[in-house]
Amino acid sequence: MEDNTDDNMDDNTAADMDDNMDDEEVEFVLETISTGDPFADAKTAADHVEGSAKTLAGGFAAALGLDGDSDSEAAELRATLSGLLQEHVYLAGYTVDAAYSFGPESGEFELAAEALDTNSVALADVIGELAGDDNRDAFLSLWRDHIGFFVDYALAAAEDDDDGRKAALDDLDDYTDAAGGFFENITDGELPAETVTDHLDGHIDTLAAAIDSLAAGDASAFDDLKTAADHVVGGGGVLASGFAAALDLDGDTGSEASELRTNLATGLQEHVYLAGIAVKNAYAEGLDSGEFEAAAGTLDSNSVQLADAIGELAGDDNRDTFLSLWRDHIGFFVDYAVATAENDEQGQADAIRDLDGYTESAGGFFEDISAGELPADAVTDSLRDHITTLGGAIDSLDAAIN
Repeated sequence: MEDNTDDNMDDNTAADMDDNMDDEEVEFVLETISTGDPFADAKTAADHVEGSAKTLAGGFAAALGLDGDSDSEAAELRATLSGLLQEHVYLAGYTVDAAYSFGPESGEFELAAEALDTNSVALADVIGELAGDDNRDAFLSLWRDHIGFFVDYALAAAEDDDDGRKAALDDLDDYTDAAGGFFENITDGELPAETVTDHLDGHIDTLAAAIDSLAAGDASAFDDLKTAADHVVGGGGVLASGFAAALDLDGDTGSEASELRTNLATGLQEHVYLAGIAVKNAYAEGLDSGEFEAAAGTLDSNSVQLADAIGELAGDDNRDTFLSLWRDHIGFFVDYAVATAENDEQGQADAIRDLDGYTESAGGFFEDISAGELPADAVTDSLRDHITTLGGAIDSLDAAIN
């Protein structure tokens, strides 16, 4: 009789080892933070990087002896208004996309609209701090009205309803006149109505163009949305300058340090929102789709702009080093998103470990190019929070779509 004892032991041992490996808990060096609401989580991730921009701007301003103070009241106001207006555009884009992808009666549309309204309230609160509670409430009413008109436009665009489009644009045109008069009045003329109206007309033109592209499924939609976001960043500077003059705020909205803080704040915030758009299209359309390719291309244009800003501060070699590091970290986020969609916990942990390694490299990079004004530990800690918040937004997108 043949003795199979050794073979059976080998088989049993292998099976036990496989069971132990399956039962072994995967170790995450960082834990992502997710609420299940992809739009609120994206906003949390975007809010975080504004603080990172403040830190980076302060370090570079000190290292290079830039004109002005990046922490002044005027610089703070410019960065805040520009960031909130840029966020308005991206959250409006998210809301329109949710209406088109899931339907205007869907829970996803409702969540996106809530995130957009949170931004509206934040903008109104800033106006209230500058001009009083009554003006806060008046602004919020005007601002919510104009968002409603954009929703009307988006629904008409989805149905290729030219009459509906025109009616919404007429309402938006009336809004720009009312808003121009409002800002001229509350700044005692420091913000002339015509100046404000001109900027708001540009906002309407660029955001309407992005909505048309989204409705048509054009590959240019993401670039068009970025164009609309870029436009309002300039509008934030105009508003901040008028308020700073009217209220005699400390600092200068036009100083080098102020401009750097705004550019970094809006550049990093845009990274978060464009990353969210890219992941959404990867999930909804696939990594090989034209939609993902177009969204990834718009995200990379933001990366190049950030690298160019670093190059102006620290030279072309450091520009290229930063761009390489930054693109690597985006690739690791894509790895995390893919693993999340596939329920691959080990793949998620590996991507998070790669991202954590990136934070160490980036911390040393910024400490070096700022001559120690940006300590590596401070940069690394901030980037780790970026990973946990943006990773959480990816978790929530996966839950909503996959």
